[in-house]
Amino acid sequence: MRDDESGETQTRPAPGTNSVSGERRPALVSLRGELLAVPIPLERDVVILGRALEADVRVNDSRASRLHARIIVERDPANNSVRCRIADLASTNGTLLNGQPLTEAVLNEGDKIAIGDHLFRFDMLDEIDREFQQQIHRLLSHDELTGLLTSKSFFSELRREAARAEVKSHPFCVLMMDLDYFKEVNDNYGHLVGSQTLEALGDVIKKALRAGDVAARFGGEEFAAFLLDADYAQGLVAAERVRAAVENHEFPAARKDVPSDGKTLRITISIGVAAFPDDAKDPIQLVELADSALYRAKRSGRNRICAYRHSIAATEGPLPPRRTSRQLQLNVHPSNPF
Repeated sequence: MRDDESGETQTRPAPGTNSVSGERRPALVSLRGELLAVPIPLERDVVILGRALEADVRVNDSRASRLHARIIVERDPANNSVRCRIADLASTNGTLLNGQPLTEAVLNEGDKIAIGDHLFRFDMLDEIDREFQQQIHRLLSHDELTGLLTSKSFFSELRREAARAEVKSHPFCVLMMDLDYFKEVNDNYGHLVGSQTLEALGDVIKKALRAGDVAARFGGEEFAAFLLDADYAQGLVAAERVRAAVENHEFPAARKDVPSDGKTLRITISIGVAAFPDDAKDPIQLVELADSALYRAKRSGRNRICAYRHSIAATEGPLPPRRTSRQLQLNVHPSNPF
Protein backbone atom coordinates (compact mmCIF):
# COMPACT_ATOMS: atom_id res chain seq x y z
CA MET A 1 0.00 0.00 0.00
CA ARG A 2 1.27 3.54 -0.82
CA ASP A 3 0.84 6.42 1.62
CA ASP A 4 -0.13 9.42 -0.59
CA GLU A 5 0.91 11.97 2.04
CA SER A 6 4.40 10.64 2.79
CA GLY A 7 5.07 9.00 -0.57
CA GLU A 8 6.41 5.91 1.24
CA THR A 9 5.38 2.33 0.61
CA GLN A 10 3.89 0.72 3.70
CA THR A 11 2.77 -2.82 4.49
CA ARG A 12 0.25 -4.11 6.97
CA PRO A 13 -0.75 -7.65 8.02
CA ALA A 14 -3.74 -9.20 6.31
CA PRO A 15 -6.96 -9.05 8.36
CA GLY A 16 -7.12 -11.74 11.03
CA THR A 17 -3.38 -12.52 10.93
CA ASN A 18 -0.57 -11.76 13.35
CA SER A 19 2.73 -10.11 12.53
CA VAL A 20 5.07 -12.58 10.84
CA SER A 21 8.09 -11.70 12.96
CA GLY A 22 6.35 -11.75 16.35
CA GLU A 23 7.65 -10.50 19.70
CA ARG A 24 11.33 -9.56 19.96
CA ARG A 25 13.02 -11.25 22.88
CA PRO A 26 16.50 -10.85 24.40
CA ALA A 27 19.14 -13.39 23.40
CA LEU A 28 22.85 -13.94 23.13
CA VAL A 29 24.22 -15.02 19.74
CA SER A 30 27.58 -16.77 19.81
CA LEU A 31 30.05 -15.16 17.41
CA ARG A 32 33.13 -17.15 18.43
CA GLY A 33 33.73 -20.39 20.29
CA GLU A 34 32.13 -23.81 20.56
CA LEU A 35 28.58 -22.44 20.42
CA LEU A 36 29.17 -20.57 17.15
CA ALA A 37 25.95 -19.06 15.72
CA VAL A 38 23.80 -20.58 18.48
CA PRO A 39 21.00 -18.22 19.62
CA ILE A 40 20.77 -18.44 23.43
CA PRO A 41 17.42 -17.09 24.67
CA LEU A 42 17.49 -15.11 27.91
CA GLU A 43 14.19 -16.49 29.21
CA ARG A 44 14.96 -16.47 32.94
CA ASP A 45 15.18 -13.46 35.21
CA VAL A 46 18.77 -14.37 36.06
CA VAL A 47 21.15 -16.17 33.66
CA ILE A 48 24.59 -17.31 34.82
CA LEU A 49 27.45 -17.79 32.34
CA GLY A 50 30.47 -19.86 33.32
CA ARG A 51 32.45 -23.08 33.09
CA ALA A 52 30.54 -24.94 35.83
CA LEU A 53 27.96 -27.58 35.01
CA GLU A 54 25.37 -25.66 37.00
CA ALA A 55 25.81 -22.51 34.89
CA ASP A 56 22.80 -21.65 32.72
CA VAL A 57 25.08 -20.96 29.74
CA ARG A 58 28.09 -23.27 29.95
CA VAL A 59 31.24 -21.70 28.51
CA ASN A 60 33.70 -24.54 27.95
CA ASP A 61 36.81 -22.37 28.10
CA SER A 62 39.87 -22.69 30.37
CA ARG A 63 39.94 -18.89 30.78
CA ALA A 64 36.34 -18.78 32.01
CA SER A 65 35.64 -18.98 35.73
CA ARG A 66 33.18 -21.55 37.05
CA LEU A 67 30.59 -18.80 37.64
CA HIS A 68 31.89 -16.01 35.44
CA ALA A 69 29.14 -13.47 34.75
CA ARG A 70 25.45 -12.84 35.47
CA ILE A 71 22.78 -11.32 33.23
CA ILE A 72 19.69 -9.93 34.96
CA VAL A 73 16.57 -9.57 32.79
CA GLU A 74 14.15 -6.89 33.96
CA ARG A 75 10.71 -6.90 32.34
CA ASP A 76 8.14 -4.11 32.53
CA PRO A 77 4.66 -5.54 31.78
CA ALA A 78 3.17 -2.03 31.61
CA ASN A 79 4.91 -1.17 28.34
CA ASN A 80 6.15 -4.66 27.41
CA SER A 81 9.76 -3.50 27.56
CA VAL A 82 12.87 -5.46 28.59
CA ARG A 83 16.11 -4.21 30.07
CA CYS A 84 19.15 -6.47 30.62
CA ARG A 85 22.10 -5.84 32.89
CA ILE A 86 25.35 -7.81 32.97
CA ALA A 87 27.69 -8.12 35.95
CA ASP A 88 31.06 -9.81 36.30
CA LEU A 89 31.11 -12.29 39.20
CA ALA A 90 34.67 -11.51 40.34
CA SER A 91 35.97 -13.78 37.59
CA THR A 92 39.70 -14.51 37.34
CA ASN A 93 40.16 -13.14 33.81
CA GLY A 94 37.32 -10.64 33.72
CA THR A 95 34.44 -9.97 31.34
CA LEU A 96 34.78 -7.57 28.42
CA LEU A 97 31.92 -5.47 27.05
CA ASN A 98 32.74 -4.04 23.63
CA GLY A 99 36.42 -4.60 24.38
CA GLN A 100 36.40 -2.92 27.80
CA PRO A 101 36.49 -4.62 31.22
CA LEU A 102 33.20 -4.32 33.09
CA THR A 103 31.94 -4.59 36.64
CA GLU A 104 28.28 -4.01 35.80
CA ALA A 105 26.56 -2.43 32.82
CA VAL A 106 23.25 -2.15 30.96
CA LEU A 107 23.23 -4.13 27.69
CA ASN A 108 22.28 -2.44 24.44
CA GLU A 109 21.38 -4.26 21.25
CA GLY A 110 24.53 -5.21 19.36
CA ASP A 111 26.84 -5.15 22.40
CA LYS A 112 29.70 -7.69 22.28
CA ILE A 113 30.50 -9.74 25.40
CA ALA A 114 33.85 -11.57 25.61
CA ILE A 115 34.49 -14.38 28.10
CA GLY A 116 37.83 -16.05 27.48
CA ASP A 117 37.97 -16.95 23.80
CA HIS A 118 34.16 -16.93 23.50
CA LEU A 119 32.38 -13.92 22.05
CA PHE A 120 28.63 -13.25 22.29
CA ARG A 121 26.44 -10.51 20.82
CA PHE A 122 23.42 -9.24 22.73
CA ASP A 123 20.40 -9.03 20.43
CA MET A 124 16.64 -8.66 20.47
CA LEU A 125 15.42 -11.46 18.19
CA ASP A 126 12.01 -12.14 16.75
CA GLU A 127 10.84 -15.58 15.64
CA ILE A 128 12.32 -15.22 12.14
CA ASP A 129 15.68 -14.10 13.57
CA ARG A 130 15.79 -17.04 15.97
CA GLU A 131 14.92 -19.53 13.23
CA PHE A 132 17.57 -18.04 10.95
CA GLN A 133 20.28 -18.31 13.63
CA GLN A 134 19.30 -21.90 14.34
CA GLN A 135 19.55 -22.78 10.65
CA ILE A 136 23.00 -21.18 10.43
CA HIS A 137 24.11 -23.20 13.46
CA ARG A 138 22.80 -26.43 11.93
CA LEU A 139 24.68 -25.73 8.71
CA LEU A 140 27.91 -25.05 10.59
CA SER A 141 27.69 -27.97 13.02
CA HIS A 142 26.40 -30.75 10.74
CA ASP A 143 27.98 -32.56 7.82
CA GLU A 144 26.13 -31.50 4.68
CA LEU A 145 26.12 -34.98 3.12
CA THR A 146 25.14 -37.25 6.02
CA GLY A 147 23.39 -34.89 8.43
CA LEU A 148 25.67 -36.10 11.24
CA LEU A 149 27.79 -33.74 13.33
CA THR A 150 31.09 -32.47 11.96
CA SER A 151 34.25 -33.59 13.75
CA LYS A 152 34.65 -30.14 15.33
CA SER A 153 31.12 -30.19 16.74
CA PHE A 154 31.62 -33.79 17.88
CA PHE A 155 34.65 -32.83 19.97
CA SER A 156 32.78 -29.86 21.47
CA GLU A 157 29.87 -32.08 22.51
CA LEU A 158 32.23 -34.81 23.73
CA ARG A 159 34.16 -32.43 25.99
CA ARG A 160 30.95 -31.13 27.53
CA GLU A 161 29.53 -34.60 28.14
CA ALA A 162 32.85 -35.91 29.48
CA ALA A 163 32.91 -33.15 32.10
CA ARG A 164 29.33 -33.96 33.07
CA ALA A 165 30.06 -37.69 33.22
CA GLU A 166 33.05 -37.15 35.52
CA VAL A 167 31.08 -34.99 37.94
CA LYS A 168 28.14 -37.42 38.05
CA SER A 169 30.28 -40.60 37.82
CA HIS A 170 28.39 -41.82 34.76
CA PRO A 171 30.06 -44.09 32.18
CA PHE A 172 30.08 -43.45 28.45
CA CYS A 173 31.68 -45.03 25.38
CA VAL A 174 33.34 -43.71 22.25
CA LEU A 175 33.08 -45.54 18.92
CA MET A 176 35.45 -44.94 16.01
CA MET A 177 34.16 -46.42 12.73
CA ASP A 178 35.62 -46.82 9.25
CA LEU A 179 34.12 -48.40 6.12
CA ASP A 180 36.00 -51.37 4.69
CA TYR A 181 37.39 -51.10 1.15
CA PHE A 182 35.10 -48.17 0.36
CA LYS A 183 37.43 -47.12 -2.45
CA GLU A 184 36.06 -50.10 -4.41
CA VAL A 185 32.57 -48.54 -4.33
CA ASN A 186 33.90 -45.35 -5.91
CA ASP A 187 35.99 -47.30 -8.42
CA ASN A 188 33.21 -49.70 -9.47
CA TYR A 189 30.12 -47.50 -9.30
CA GLY A 190 31.44 -43.94 -9.49
CA HIS A 191 31.92 -41.18 -6.96
CA LEU A 192 28.31 -39.99 -7.20
CA VAL A 193 27.06 -43.40 -6.09
CA GLY A 194 29.77 -43.33 -3.42
CA SER A 195 28.45 -40.01 -2.09
CA GLN A 196 24.89 -41.33 -2.27
CA THR A 197 25.98 -44.38 -0.24
CA LEU A 198 27.61 -42.21 2.43
CA GLU A 199 24.45 -40.10 2.63
CA ALA A 200 22.34 -43.20 3.28
CA LEU A 201 24.92 -44.57 5.69
CA GLY A 202 24.45 -41.56 7.99
CA ASP A 203 20.81 -42.54 8.38
CA VAL A 204 21.70 -46.22 8.95
CA ILE A 205 24.08 -45.27 11.77
CA LYS A 206 21.58 -42.89 13.41
CA LYS A 207 18.83 -45.52 13.39
CA ALA A 208 21.14 -48.15 14.88
CA LEU A 209 22.08 -45.91 17.82
CA ARG A 210 19.84 -44.79 20.67
CA ALA A 211 18.00 -41.48 20.53
CA GLY A 212 20.41 -39.74 22.94
CA ASP A 213 23.63 -40.97 21.33
CA VAL A 214 25.73 -38.58 19.23
CA ALA A 215 27.22 -39.54 15.84
CA ALA A 216 29.56 -37.64 13.54
CA ARG A 217 31.31 -37.92 10.23
CA PHE A 218 35.03 -37.34 10.61
CA GLY A 219 35.57 -37.04 6.88
CA GLY A 220 35.86 -39.46 3.98
CA GLU A 221 34.43 -42.78 5.11
CA GLU A 222 35.32 -42.45 8.80
CA PHE A 223 32.67 -41.91 11.47
CA ALA A 224 32.49 -41.59 15.25
CA ALA A 225 29.91 -41.73 18.02
CA PHE A 226 29.69 -41.41 21.77
CA LEU A 227 27.11 -43.21 23.86
CA LEU A 228 25.90 -41.52 27.03
CA ASP A 229 25.37 -43.55 30.22
CA ALA A 230 26.78 -46.64 28.51
CA ASP A 231 29.32 -49.01 30.06
CA TYR A 232 31.65 -51.26 28.08
CA ALA A 233 29.08 -54.02 27.62
CA GLN A 234 26.42 -51.60 26.38
CA GLY A 235 28.96 -49.92 24.09
CA LEU A 236 29.87 -53.25 22.49
CA VAL A 237 26.19 -54.11 22.00
CA ALA A 238 25.59 -50.75 20.32
CA ALA A 239 28.66 -51.20 18.13
CA GLU A 240 27.39 -54.61 17.01
CA ARG A 241 24.01 -53.06 16.15
CA VAL A 242 25.75 -50.55 13.91
CA ARG A 243 28.02 -53.19 12.33
CA ALA A 244 25.11 -55.54 11.60
CA ALA A 245 22.87 -52.73 10.31
CA VAL A 246 25.54 -51.61 7.83
CA GLU A 247 26.34 -55.16 6.70
CA ASN A 248 22.67 -56.03 6.13
CA HIS A 249 21.64 -52.79 4.41
CA GLU A 250 21.21 -52.83 0.64
CA PHE A 251 22.44 -49.60 -0.91
CA PRO A 252 21.34 -48.63 -4.45
CA ALA A 253 24.07 -49.37 -7.00
CA ALA A 254 22.92 -46.63 -9.37
CA ARG A 255 22.38 -42.89 -9.06
CA LYS A 256 18.94 -41.71 -8.01
CA ASP A 257 18.55 -39.61 -11.17
CA VAL A 258 19.04 -42.45 -13.67
CA PRO A 259 16.88 -45.49 -14.50
CA SER A 260 17.83 -48.43 -12.30
CA ASP A 261 17.48 -52.18 -12.69
CA GLY A 262 17.20 -52.54 -8.92
CA LYS A 263 20.78 -53.67 -8.36
CA THR A 264 22.20 -53.00 -4.92
CA LEU A 265 25.61 -53.01 -3.25
CA ARG A 266 26.74 -54.10 0.20
CA ILE A 267 29.43 -52.60 2.39
CA THR A 268 30.87 -53.43 5.81
CA ILE A 269 32.28 -51.37 8.65
CA SER A 270 34.97 -51.88 11.30
CA ILE A 271 34.53 -50.36 14.76
CA GLY A 272 36.82 -49.60 17.71
CA VAL A 273 35.41 -49.01 21.20
CA ALA A 274 36.88 -47.24 24.24
CA ALA A 275 35.11 -46.56 27.55
CA PHE A 276 35.10 -43.89 30.24
CA PRO A 277 36.42 -44.33 32.88
CA ASP A 278 37.75 -47.85 32.18
CA ASP A 279 40.27 -46.83 29.54
CA ALA A 280 40.77 -43.11 30.11
CA LYS A 281 39.07 -40.02 31.51
CA ASP A 282 40.36 -37.50 29.00
CA PRO A 283 37.90 -37.31 26.07
CA ILE A 284 40.59 -36.78 23.41
CA GLN A 285 42.56 -39.75 24.72
CA LEU A 286 39.41 -41.87 24.57
CA VAL A 287 39.05 -41.05 20.88
CA GLU A 288 42.70 -41.97 20.34
CA LEU A 289 42.21 -45.31 22.10
CA ALA A 290 39.03 -46.09 20.18
CA ASP A 291 40.92 -45.20 17.00
CA SER A 292 43.67 -47.67 17.96
CA ALA A 293 41.07 -50.36 18.61
CA LEU A 294 39.61 -49.61 15.17
CA TYR A 295 43.04 -50.19 13.66
CA ARG A 296 43.16 -53.58 15.39
CA ALA A 297 39.75 -54.44 13.90
CA LYS A 298 41.16 -53.58 10.46
CA ARG A 299 44.25 -55.72 10.98
CA SER A 300 42.13 -58.61 12.27
CA GLY A 301 40.10 -58.97 9.09
CA ARG A 302 37.65 -56.02 9.02
CA ASN A 303 33.85 -56.11 9.47
CA ARG A 304 34.34 -56.57 13.19
CA ILE A 305 34.46 -54.80 16.54
CA CYS A 306 37.49 -54.43 18.80
CA ALA A 307 37.55 -52.94 22.29
CA TYR A 308 40.49 -51.10 23.79
CA ARG A 309 40.45 -52.49 27.30
CA HIS A 310 43.19 -53.04 29.83
CA SER A 311 42.99 -56.84 29.65
CA ILE A 312 43.61 -56.81 25.89
CA ALA A 313 46.31 -54.16 26.17
CA ALA A 314 48.06 -56.22 28.85
CA THR A 315 48.20 -59.39 26.73
CA GLU A 316 48.92 -57.81 23.35
CA GLY A 317 50.95 -54.84 24.46
CA PRO A 318 49.89 -51.18 24.38
CA LEU A 319 48.39 -49.96 21.12
CA PRO A 320 49.89 -46.65 19.96
CA PRO A 321 47.40 -44.09 18.63
CA ARG A 322 47.01 -44.18 14.84
CA ARG A 323 46.92 -40.40 14.96
CA THR A 324 47.90 -37.75 17.46
CA SER A 325 45.33 -35.60 19.27
CA ARG A 326 46.28 -32.76 16.93
CA GLN A 327 45.67 -34.89 13.83
CA LEU A 328 42.32 -36.10 15.15
CA GLN A 329 41.04 -32.59 15.80
CA LEU A 330 42.36 -31.33 12.45
CA ASN A 331 40.74 -34.32 10.74
CA VAL A 332 44.07 -35.52 9.26
CA HIS A 333 43.99 -39.09 7.99
CA PRO A 334 47.08 -41.31 7.98
CA SER A 335 48.16 -42.98 4.78
CA ASN A 336 46.98 -46.58 4.95
CA PRO A 337 45.26 -49.05 2.64
CA PHE A 338 42.14 -49.43 4.76
